[in-house]
Amino acid sequence: MDSCSDRYKYERPRAVAIKAFAEAAWFPAVLFLGILCFFAPALHAPKPHHVEVVVAGSADRVEDELSARYPEGFDVTPVDTARETRQAVLDRDAYAGYVTGHRPVLYVAKGNGASLEQTLTGAFSGLKGGAPTVRDVAPTAQKDLLGSTVLYFAIAWNIPAYILATTLLRAVALDRRRKLLAIAAVAAVFSLVGYGAGVGLGYFDAHPAVLGVAFLLSTAVATVASGLAPFTRQFLPAVGMTLFIVMSIPTSGGAVPAPLLPEFFQGVHAVMPLANAVDALRGVLYFDGAGVLKPLLVLCGWIVAGLALLALDHARHRRAAADEAAPVDDPAAETPVPTALPAQRHHFGEPVPTLTGVVVDAAHEPLRGAAVVVLDGRGRQLVSTFTDDRGRYAVAGLPEDHLSLVASAPGRHPEAQRILVRQGAPATADFTLRVREGALVSR
Repeated sequence: MDSCSDRYKYERPRAVAIKAFAEAAWFPAVLFLGILCFFAPALHAPKPHHVEVVVAGSADRVEDELSARYPEGFDVTPVDTARETRQAVLDRDAYAGYVTGHRPVLYVAKGNGASLEQTLTGAFSGLKGGAPTVRDVAPTAQKDLLGSTVLYFAIAWNIPAYILATTLLRAVALDRRRKLLAIAAVAAVFSLVGYGAGVGLGYFDAHPAVLGVAFLLSTAVATVASGLAPFTRQFLPAVGMTLFIVMSIPTSGGAVPAPLLPEFFQGVHAVMPLANAVDALRGVLYFDGAGVLKPLLVLCGWIVAGLALLALDHARHRRAAADEAAPVDDPAAETPVPTALPAQRHHFGEPVPTLTGVVVDAAHEPLRGAAVVVLDGRGRQLVSTFTDDRGRYAVAGLPEDHLSLVASAPGRHPEAQRILVRQGAPATADFTLRVREGALVSR
């Protein structure tokens, strides 16, 4: 019996240590595996995968030669005239247009990415007709030699938008509507500043439609991240970073154009907000708006999905609020755990109190050192704190729920209250503690 007891005493701290390690390591592990599974497989060996090209002339011969050198690398469509090959590239119906003959011509678009242009040039230079005359029908800005500047600006409108959603989880003074307004306002500022920087530095030409694409991207990412927070809770960082960084950047088509990605990653490219923003930006900047509608619809779809998640969470809380016995999960995945705060004036950068109050005696004099305990809907203690010299207390990080509060002090009758903590409406609960009959108390 003693040996079993001793063994239990030694195993329990070990189990606690293992749990603490797992809680600390799971997020880096998920991020590590995500990068390993997306960045290396997507980017390590770019080559054509079903790249759409049009050919005027001996299309069958060209298709046979390309298939022999690049199995499943190109999808060839025959057209009648050289003009059609050029127009297909401008309309973004094809990535290259090839005209056979004594002096072959290859139409490409650097606006689709310099690496794709180089790959296409190399592929068609190896055909029997000899090296073609290469004509770039959609050149990039002078300072965008690789055609990848749109990726860097899109990342600037993508990642900070996700961070914005996580920081807004801590803004307990803002309700859902105000948070959505904040997302729209910040997205507008990001769009204006990024656009001004890009045009001012000469990285891309002035096209006001860039502002709309940037706004949609930032809004989509921030809205979806906000909508996911109530359902993913403490797993939001892993889910958010996987969606908006790990899966998005290698499949964006910025560093490696989408036609050079493996087919699976081309499928991911088709639905990711960052990738569709890059496609839309290229269409606006280099192709006179060709091919912009589909990526814009995808971005709008992400916004609708984010709003739907927020509406679903709102409906869930309304149903729970109708039944006070039903506990409500904390929607703020990254909000600090319930924490006692100094009862002082709020300063910039400090946690905003979710609950404040004052404890006084029957003469309305403040009680110093009175204990205030906060319990959740299941009766579990969330946090406890003590009043200061002016009888004040403050708590941050409380969930949106019906909570029970108990205030007590030596020699006085305790007092309990039940309050509803709502998002965007910090709660207040004051107590008056009366002296027990025959008890001696001091202030």
